[in-house]
Amino acid sequence: MGREHERTPDGRWIVVDGRRWRAEDPELEPVLASRLRSHLGRARSAVRFTDDDAIRRLARDRVQLAKEGLGERGDAWWEMSEADRSARATDRLAELDELAPPAS
Repeated sequence: MGREHERTPDGRWIVVDGRRWRAEDPELEPVLASRLRSHLGRARSAVRFTDDDAIRRLARDRVQLAKEGLGERGDAWWEMSEADRSARATDRLAELDELAPPAS
């Protein structure tokens, strides 16, 4: 996941520069989480490096999908069943693979 951040005692939040952010779902399958993080990184890069508003909007939509899949946005992962969390992550990954297929 990159650099380590302080976590709240319940593990639901990370703290970055004094600000609290929802943590990634710790129960996601590692391969699934890795693929979602890959999509997230590529989408963030697209947001940063385009001057085209339409492309930026699509990239922001991809960021949203990836963060939902990771459990960082949308319904709180700790309030969902493990099956629902896994289904959400799998659904979001399928959408992302359709919108921005991984490099072969």
